[in-house]
Amino acid sequence: MQYTEASEKLVRYRKEIADLRGRMRELQQSIEHEEVSDYEFSTTEGRVRLSELFGDKEYLFVIHNMGAGCRYCTLWADGFNGILPHIENRAAFVVASPDEPEAQQKFRTARGWRFRMMSYRDTCFADDMGYRSASGWLPGVSVFRKRGQTIFRVSDAGFQPGDDFCAIWHFFALLPEGATGWQPQYKYQ
Repeated sequence: MQYTEASEKLVRYRKEIADLRGRMRELQQSIEHEEVSDYEFSTTEGRVRLSELFGDKEYLFVIHNMGAGCRYCTLWADGFNGILPHIENRAAFVVASPDEPEAQQKFRTARGWRFRMMSYRDTCFADDMGYRSASGWLPGVSVFRKRGQTIFRVSDAGFQPGDDFCAIWHFFALLPEGATGWQPQYKYQ
């Protein structure tokens, strides 16, 4: 197929994807919000409740990260670090993992991450939110809204290679062979 013809077809596909995203947003707005408990987590500063993570914001993004042992979760977190100020202009943001707070802090410092982290180890948070299976932890994001003293989960999405939450997959999709089995690494030569 000629480059120009393929480009025109790709523009149409991208418009279809944008239209589908619009329909997804409409559906998201119609979902009845799910009331959740005011979970308690561990941080290097001590215990913190879900309600406290909002600060002065109405919304809170909680990233379900599988911890320092997951290269893919590290890749996503590296990307969040860059857009953090933009997100925090609109909502609170925290990365949660099963790692102990001290291990999180050490990894956070080594990666240069600026976002807050909390540990949900020894809690039912990941289970209740659907981000733990019989085989282990699962990556994703949950969005919460605080109304008075009540907290609601308003949306969530799982993470996987190729998703909309990590820009690198979309860049690699522009290569003729795509990602072709590419795997993220903690460091590159």
